[in-house]
Amino acid sequence: MAEPVPFGIMERLIADLASPALDEIRLKGGFSDEMNQLKDTLVLVKSVLLDAERKQENNRPLTVWLRELKNVLCDADDFLDDIQTQAIRNHVDRACKVRQFFTTSNSTVFRVKMARKMKSLKKRLDMVAADMSKFALEAIDVDNHVSHRSRETTSPVVADVNVIGREIDKEFIIDLLMQHNPEDDDERIPVIPIVGTGGLGKTTLAHLVFRDERITQSLPLKLWVSVSLDFDIQQLIVKIINSASPHLRQLNLKELDMEPLIRLLKDTLAGQKFLLVLDNVWNEDRVKWMELKFLIEMSNKGGKILLTTRSSKVASMMGTVPAYKLQPLSEGNSMFLFLECASRNREEKKDPDLVMIGKEIVGKCKGLPLAIRTLGSLLLSNRTKHEWESLRTNDIWNSESILPALKLSYGQMPTYLKQCFALFSLYPKGYIFLSFDVACLWGALGLLLLPSQGKTLLDVSNQYLSELSSRSFIQVVEDCGTFFYFQIHDLVHDLALLVARNECVLVSSDMQNISGNILHQSYIEDDLRGILFTQGIFRVRTILSPVHGVGAKDEVLLNAWISRYKSLRFLDLSDSTYETLPQSIAKLKHLRFLSLRNNTKIQRLPASICKLLNLQSLLLDGCTKLEILPKEWRNLINLRQLGITTKQSVLPESEIAKLSSLEYLCIKKCDKLVSLFVGRKLPNLRTLEVDSCERLKSLPLNVNHFPQLETLVINKCGDLEFSEEVQNSTLRLKVLYLHSLPQLVETLPSCFQGSASTLEALAIKECNRLESLPEWLSTPSSLKSLQITNCPNLKSLPGDLHRPALKSFQISDCPRLQEM
Repeated sequence: MAEPVPFGIMERLIADLASPALDEIRLKGGFSDEMNQLKDTLVLVKSVLLDAERKQENNRPLTVWLRELKNVLCDADDFLDDIQTQAIRNHVDRACKVRQFFTTSNSTVFRVKMARKMKSLKKRLDMVAADMSKFALEAIDVDNHVSHRSRETTSPVVADVNVIGREIDKEFIIDLLMQHNPEDDDERIPVIPIVGTGGLGKTTLAHLVFRDERITQSLPLKLWVSVSLDFDIQQLIVKIINSASPHLRQLNLKELDMEPLIRLLKDTLAGQKFLLVLDNVWNEDRVKWMELKFLIEMSNKGGKILLTTRSSKVASMMGTVPAYKLQPLSEGNSMFLFLECASRNREEKKDPDLVMIGKEIVGKCKGLPLAIRTLGSLLLSNRTKHEWESLRTNDIWNSESILPALKLSYGQMPTYLKQCFALFSLYPKGYIFLSFDVACLWGALGLLLLPSQGKTLLDVSNQYLSELSSRSFIQVVEDCGTFFYFQIHDLVHDLALLVARNECVLVSSDMQNISGNILHQSYIEDDLRGILFTQGIFRVRTILSPVHGVGAKDEVLLNAWISRYKSLRFLDLSDSTYETLPQSIAKLKHLRFLSLRNNTKIQRLPASICKLLNLQSLLLDGCTKLEILPKEWRNLINLRQLGITTKQSVLPESEIAKLSSLEYLCIKKCDKLVSLFVGRKLPNLRTLEVDSCERLKSLPLNVNHFPQLETLVINKCGDLEFSEEVQNSTLRLKVLYLHSLPQLVETLPSCFQGSASTLEALAIKECNRLESLPEWLSTPSSLKSLQITNCPNLKSLPGDLHRPALKSFQISDCPRLQEM
C-alpha cells in the first residue's frame, strides 16, 4: 500500500533549521555544523518527494524507503522541539536570554544528550538520502507544484448558485412536498425518497429544495439530519432536536435516556409544520425505521420527510411514494457545468482545442456532478492544452476502486493541503465539521504555514478550507461569519481513508491491536478496554474523540497514552469521565492541544498542567464540577485558545491577561462569576464567548479592553447589564450573537455602534425585552447575515435595512413586528 509522503513535516523542519531563533542555540550547543548539514540533506531529499509519491504505487521498496524517511523526520521534529521547549522553559524561569541557554550543570547534561541525538539523526538521514539513488528519483520543485488559484478565495461559501441541470428535478420534488395528501392526515407522514448513485447530487438537490422560499412558507420548521451508516434511534432523535434548536447543541443530550429525549422531541415538533431531511440513509432494517417513524408521528403528523439514499431497497422500505430516481446530467448540462468550473472568461469557454479535450474528459465522468466539478476546478489553474491532454489520457481512469476524478484532483493538490486533507479520515462519515476545531488540529500538528502580519493561524486554516472548497472537496452547510460548519461527501471521505490508511486509524472495539506506524488515532466508541498496542517505538501525534458525547473512560488507556506516546501534539479528552489527571501529564512536553470539554466528573487539575509550555489550546469549558483552576497560567506563553468552566467566583484574571498570544476565550457555566476583566486588557483576543454565567453583571465591552475583538457571543447571562460606553471606545465586531439576555432592553447598546461598518453577521434570539434595532444597522454594507428569533416585543427594524444585500435573512417568532 502507498505511504503518505511527509511534505508538511519536511517543510517545517527546513524552516525551523533555517530560523535565526536557533542561531545561538546551535552555537552554544556545539552542533551548528551538524544542523546546517542536516538542513542541506533535507532540502536534497525534499526535491525528489513528488517523484517518489508518483512512483511508489507499485514499488514496494520505495514505499519502505518513504516509511523510514517519515520515521527519521518525526524523530528530527521531536529533537528540534526538545531544544525549543528548553528555550521556552528558560524564558519562563526568567532566564529568557538565549546566551544563558547552556550555563547550568543540568543544561550541560542536556547539551550532551542533544549532541548525541543530533549525530544519530544526521547518520540516519544520510543513510536514507544515500538510498535515493536506488530509485532513480528526479528532482521536482515542490514550490512550483503549489497551485495558485486564479479565483480569489477568502472563505468558503454555501454554493447553490452554480447548480446546473437540476431545475426539473427540484420542481418535481417541491410539487410532491406541497401536495396536501388528505388521505394521509390521520395515518402517516409522507416520506419522499431520492435515490441515485454516489456523486450524483442527491444531497445538493435536497439542499435546493430545503432552501426554497415556497418550502419555507409551507413548512417553516426545517430539520436537516445527516444519517450515514449508523441508524441509531437515540442519536437520530438528538440530531433532530439539535437541528430544530441549535442552542441545544452544547448540551450533552446523548446522556439523556430515551424517555426525556422523546419528551424533548414532542416539544420540538408539537404544533409545527415541518420538513425533515434524512440525508444519506443506508439502514435496511425496517424495524428501526418504523420505530423512528412512530416516534416522529407520535410527536406530530403535520410534517413531511425527504430522504436521500443510494439504495433502492431503502427507498422502497421507507418511502410512502415511489422513489424519485435521480439521473446523471445530460451531455449538454455536463459540458456546461464543466466549462463553468474550468473557465475564467467567455473566451476560454470557446477555445476549440480545450473544448474538444474537455468533451472527452466530461464523457469519462459519466454525468456525475461531483466528478465534473472536481475536475473542472482542477483545470481552472491548468491552462495549457498539454495539461488538459495529460488529464484526459491519465491511466487512473482505468481504476474502479475509487472515483478517478477525485484521485486525480488529490494528486494535483498543493503539498501543504494533502496532509491536512488526509486527516479528514479521522472523522466518521456524515460528520459535520466546525472550522475552528479543524484549525486547532491542523495548527497543533504544525501543518499550517506561519501567518503573515495581522493574520492568525485560524485565518490560514480558513484559507486552506477555502481552497478545498474551491476544489469541491468540502461543502459548507452553515456560514456563521468568522467560523462555519461543513461536510465532505462520502466518496471524498473514501479518498481520505485511502490516502491516510497507513497513518490514521478509526479505533473501534473490534480491533485487536494498533500498528506502531500509526501517527493519528481517532476513538469513536466509549468502551475500548482491551486495545493492544504493538510493541516498538511510538511516534503517535494525535488522540482524537470527534463524536459528541463519546469520550474516554478507562484510566488504564489514559496512562498508556501518556507513558507510550511521548510525541503527542493533540490530546482530545472531551466527554471523558476522569475525576483527575495524573501529574505525569507534564511528560507530554510536545503537547499543543488538550481538551477536557464536557467532562462532568473532574474536580481538580494537577499543577503540572502548567508545565505544558507548548500548549496552544486548553479547553476546559463544560467541566461543571471543576472547583479551582491552576495558578501558573502565565507559564503557558503560547496559549491561543482557552475555554473555562469553574466554580470559582473570581477567575485568575491577572494571570490570564498575561497570555499575550490568547486569541479565543470561552467562559461557560461559571455560576458564581459576577464580573469579568474589569481593569484588564486582552490585547490580541479575537473571539470571546460568555455562555450560561447567570450571575455575571459586569463585562467591559469596549475597545480599551478588547482592541482586536471580532467575534462576540453572549448567551444566557440573565443579570448582565449593558452600560453605555464612552465615545470612540466602542467595539468593531464582525460577528455578534446575543441569546437569552433579559437585560437587553429597548434596543442594542451603544457599545456595538462602532461595528456599523464592520459587522458581517448578527443573531439575536430570545431577548424578550428588545423592542427595536438601532438605525445604525441600516448602514453597514458588510452585513451578510441577520437572524432574529423569538423576540416577542420587537416592534420595528431600521427603515433602510438592505435586505437584498443579505445572503441570509431570517426573522421568526416576533409577533409584534410590523410588516416591512
